[in-house]
Amino acid sequence: MANKRDLKKDINYVFGDIIEAVYYWELENTEKPTKESEAIIDDAIASFDELIARVNDRSVEGKKAHFKAINSDLESKGRALIERINKLK
Repeated sequence: MANKRDLKKDINYVFGDIIEAVYYWELENTEKPTKESEAIIDDAIASFDELIARVNDRSVEGKKAHFKAINSDLESKGRALIERINKLK
């Protein structure tokens, strides 16, 4: 973990790429309903907001462990959303 700024950039890039992938799916599948894809976008935005709030929390003891936990949560939430994109039909 380099620093807080890099973690914020990682969070932004991961969820930005996920939302972009959903938009591409929607463009390629215009005849299919977008209820599931819109739910993925909503979950990505909610996860983004949650992780950024956790990064900005200054009342945390043991910052190194805190940021490591945020990084692992980012990875797990990102993978879960990507799996949901792959399951879209």
